[in-house]
Order: sequence, then C-alpha cells, then structure tokens
Amino acid sequence: MAIQPESGIVIVGAGCFGLSTAYHLLRRGYTKITVLDRSPVLPAPEAASTDINKIVRSCYADIFYSKLARDAIAKWKNATEWADCYRESGVLVLLTGEGSYGDLALVNDRALGARTVLLPAGSTNTVPSDPSSPALPPVVQNLLQDKSGYINEDSGWVHSSRAVELLIDKVKSLGGNILPGKAVAHLIKDPHGKTNGVKCADESEYKADCVVLAAGAWTASAFPELDLEETCVATAQVVGKIQLTPEEAQAYRANPVYLDLDSGFYMFPPNDQDVVKCAVHAAGFTYRPTSTSASTPIFLKPPNEKDTSHGHFETAVPKAALQELRAGLANTFPALADKPWAGARMCWYTDSADEDWVIGFHPRDPGVMLATAGSGHALKFLPNIGSLVADAMEGKMDAELVRKFALDRAKNDVPVSRPGKEQSELDLSDIVSSE
Repeated sequence: MAIQPESGIVIVGAGCFGLSTAYHLLRRGYTKITVLDRSPVLPAPEAASTDINKIVRSCYADIFYSKLARDAIAKWKNATEWADCYRESGVLVLLTGEGSYGDLALVNDRALGARTVLLPAGSTNTVPSDPSSPALPPVVQNLLQDKSGYINEDSGWVHSSRAVELLIDKVKSLGGNILPGKAVAHLIKDPHGKTNGVKCADESEYKADCVVLAAGAWTASAFPELDLEETCVATAQVVGKIQLTPEEAQAYRANPVYLDLDSGFYMFPPNDQDVVKCAVHAAGFTYRPTSTSASTPIFLKPPNEKDTSHGHFETAVPKAALQELRAGLANTFPALADKPWAGARMCWYTDSADEDWVIGFHPRDPGVMLATAGSGHALKFLPNIGSLVADAMEGKMDAELVRKFALDRAKNDVPVSRPGKEQSELDLSDIVSSE
C-alpha cells in the first residue's frame, strides 16, 4: 500500500524515527501529519534519543550505513539547520587486524574517502590522510600500548536532546501536529482487519490512512498483537556521567570519542558542561513482567526535573553495570576511575539480532508502517533516516533495502558490533542509585 500527499498519517512516537519521518513527509508535501507521544513532556525524558550526546560515525562494517552516515554528517554540518549540535571530535575505533568489525569499518571509511589516521600498536607515530591534521593528544596515544586503531576525523558526536528539540520545531513549522501525553492504547481496525487509526488511553481516537509505529523500546510490548518481540527486543544499556573540573576537562577536551568494540567500552570527550559520558556497547538487559511478556522499559527512579531540559534523565541502574564502567575507565582513563558519578541511566533501545532496522509495512497489516529496531545506532541518522521511511511508505524504497529492513527477513551476514554478548534479564534486587 503506497500513500499519497493527501493521505492522513498518524505517527506513534516523537523520537528519532517518528520525528524524522514526519519531517521528510512534510518536506514532500504531505499536509495531514499527526505525531503522538506517550510522554507529557517533549523531548520525552525516558527516550533513548533524549541524552547529552550520541556518537556520530561512519565507521560501520556494513557499507550501506557508512554511506548513509556520511550523508547524515554532511547534513549535521549545516549550522543553519542544526546549529552547533554536531561536534567533529573524531572517533577512535580499535582494530584487531583479523577481520573484526573495526577492521571492516576502516576498509569502508577509506573506500568512501573519509579522513583517517592510523594508530599502530605500541607507537605514538601517526599516519594521517591529511598532512595538516593536528597532532593527537598524548592521552589518546597512551591508550594504544598494546592495541592498534584508527581515527575517523570526519566523525564525532551530537547533542542528541538538543537536536530532537530542533526537529520538533521544524516539524511544527512545516505544519505537523505534535501531541504529547497521548499514550496509544491500541490500534483501530476496519472490518477487513486493516489498521485505520489508533485509540489512546484517554479515549481519544485518531483515524489515519497509515499508522507509523515508531514507539522505540515500547513498540513490541505496546502492540503484542503484531508479534514483534522476536525481531524487536527492548534492551537497556547503562550509561554513566562524570562531572569534571574545568582543569580536568581541558586535559580531555581534544580527545576523539573512544570506541572499543571488543570490550564494548566507549567514552565521549567532555561536553560544554565539562561532563564526560561512558557506556559499554553490549547486548544489554531485558525486562519481562511475566514469562510471556515482551521485554519492556522499566525505570526505578523518577527523572531529575531540574536536569530534564538538558537531557539528564537519571535512573537507578544495575550495580554490576556500574562496576563494568569503572573497569573500563581503569583500563583507559585511570585518572577518572574513582571519581563519583554525576548520574547514570538505563537507556532503552529496540534491538534486532542483526542490527538492521525494521522499516516497512507489517506483513499482516498494510495499514501499519514499522519504523523501529534502531539497535542503538539510529540517532546519528536523525537528519535522513525519515527519508528511508517515507520512501517505504510511498513504495519507492529500493528492493534490496525492502528485504534488508523487512520484519520477516533472513538475518544478514555482516558482522554485528556487539558479538559474543548475550542479553541478561534485569535483576531488580541488583538495582542501585549512582549517587
């Protein structure tokens, strides 16, 4: 089922997928776009996209995402559209020389002309693609005594919650209707079983020619009748933040984002408030209220209201996860390993087994367009991911991509960025505050 510019579209979820889809549809001339979100406050504090920063990298083992990321980065760099959200700090990716995800990413980055700096193990020498590249800070060189890596200088990080705020404004300015506090209770079906609208918990109804489900980590559990759990699994990643003094921050200011896909540990350089964020890129935690439930987000501490507008949503987190973050700091930036946490949170994603997104009409319901399974790497594509969804809705998506993003696809054979790690069911007795 392809849609037309006069079609009524209801988008469930005002996060990365939902807002970007609304934006691109409006840019294509659609006039009846309504975005609903369960959160009474937007950007939604609990959403994965509402955070102080997210990595923006073209360092992918799958060249499709490398190309799409480079297109997104070109858009991020347009200050007229995205202000100063994007910071081109560079991204340091560790290598094994054995065909790892990072090794394949380097091949793709080079093939696409990215500026790269090779970092041989045990050496402080660099091999920049651009002779004018600045010298690397010593703290980065000290990380590579027994590892090799490369820096993609065309990558960095983005102030994600600020970017979402900007996109909300863009959607509204183009005539989109964004309604917070609208938790969708269920889909409305026509006599033939095709979805033609939604009903919210407050009993309000919104009819539509197409309903786009972009509800993030709530997608599978909120719509159990669609049987999404096998492909779209809600998983929680733990992130921690450390407040540095201005003097401490200066020592790390010139660092690239550090990304070790073997251990999973990654860390950002300080942001404008001298806060560094770190996390472990792992399979994460699931939470199923019953043995037959789909995994669904749970938060055991309310948001810190004074910080919400800056993307600082804090929750209690598993004690073991904080210990893993401490270990990662001790192995990389030991001077920070014992500093107190300024905050931590459970960041809930929707993961697919192969890390490809799910974009396409539901195979049993042509009234439902799925736009989900960000798998922890969608926010960097905020400027252009909605174009893919709009293409799918209009029946214009390349056939190869239709297969790649189908709900009922075969798993692809590209290496995933989180190999060898299994999801753990959240143990509520192990939950602690970071304070």
